[in-house]
Amino acid sequence: MTTVDRHRLGALLEREERRFVETHPRSRELFLRAGRSLLAGVPMHWMTEWAGAYPVFVAEAEGACFTDVDGHTYVDFCLGDTGAMAGHGPRAVVEAVAAQAAKGITLMLPTEDAIWAGEELARRFGLPCWQFALTATDANRFTLRLARAITGRPKVLVHAWCYHGSVDESLIVLGEDGFPRSRPHNVGPPIHPNVTTRVVEFNDLDALEHELAHGDVACVLVEPAMTNIGIVLPDPGYHEALREATRRHGTLLVIDETHTICAGPGGYTQAYALEPDFLTIGKTIGGGVPAAAYGFTEEVRDRILAAMPPQTDVGGIGGTLAGNALSLAATRACLGQVLTDEAFARMIALGKRFESGVAAAIVQHALPWSVTRLGCRVEYWPQPAMARNGAEAAASADHELDRYLHLSALNRGVLMTPFHNMALMCPATAEADVDRHTEVFREAVADLVA
Repeated sequence: MTTVDRHRLGALLEREERRFVETHPRSRELFLRAGRSLLAGVPMHWMTEWAGAYPVFVAEAEGACFTDVDGHTYVDFCLGDTGAMAGHGPRAVVEAVAAQAAKGITLMLPTEDAIWAGEELARRFGLPCWQFALTATDANRFTLRLARAITGRPKVLVHAWCYHGSVDESLIVLGEDGFPRSRPHNVGPPIHPNVTTRVVEFNDLDALEHELAHGDVACVLVEPAMTNIGIVLPDPGYHEALREATRRHGTLLVIDETHTICAGPGGYTQAYALEPDFLTIGKTIGGGVPAAAYGFTEEVRDRILAAMPPQTDVGGIGGTLAGNALSLAATRACLGQVLTDEAFARMIALGKRFESGVAAAIVQHALPWSVTRLGCRVEYWPQPAMARNGAEAAASADHELDRYLHLSALNRGVLMTPFHNMALMCPATAEADVDRHTEVFREAVADLVA
């Protein structure tokens, strides 16, 4: 990023790191204590990736804000990287969970809430048949198994630098030589992912056609817009061409809406009239309670039933806690009362406000940066235009700059997503929250170019 003096950036980052340590002594105490029983001092190792010498420990959260153990309150634009997109502790979900917990948490038997959730998901996404899981990763895993079972084909096709949770088949990219390789930092892969997976860059229709022509791809698993390497939007006509090619090659199309639900109440699928064979979603639908789902067409349903063995409890699909009563009660409350059509309209308007504030600051300081929005999700990136594929986005990443922007915001009461410059709106987000980010962002870039 040639427009920023690297020496100045380093000095600013040191300043923010000192400020963080000085103002978060209690979090430091807990982090040191946690190191005696938790790997790297955190419950999940990736929590060490937050900017700062250690992660902030949370005391309580409500709506669009949370307070840490040192008494600092933050506007939360990370929102659990979509897991808390309904906001923290939405009243309807809290009340539904409390009521259901008193009546039974998990039973291995259906409840009426399951029917309501299936009907609502069908209304939003246009697919008539649904099953439930606890995470989007599992929803994707189960879908890939079903796709292989009903097509008799062994391989999956994904986009390089995609995000589908911890699905082994998706941890694959294209090297500089154009050949598939395991994604950087893929921990202990059971086999090389090119055994199971074909991979192409997003928006590359020629490569897609070439890989599908092998005739061994059971399904294409895609985010309709990439979201975990910056927001990478599809070229005009890309989805229409993808759908036509998959049908022509007898390949199923799986749309993962786990992050792109930000596009509207029915995700990118509803907003842009996509026609997937399968759809997966997790994180958001339970209002913070673990819940996920995968849906499919009637044709796929018939093929599944024809291929399904009589006993499936140890067939690799499902889990003892999948579809539990508590998760489904939370899902009904979240979709029925919190993440409503009306809530999305307001959240998307706030996303536009967030985007406009960032864009104005970029113009004000003549930075060759860009900002992109997908519904109520916004991302800014230190390059003149957002990337067209994952490789371009990965090549332009600036870890030191990201760390400075994140820590500068955190020290001033604004939390962004740790892995990239992503912000998400929830039903409780206020215009003042968005404007606070704009103020903090403008201050951070002004210091960079001073």
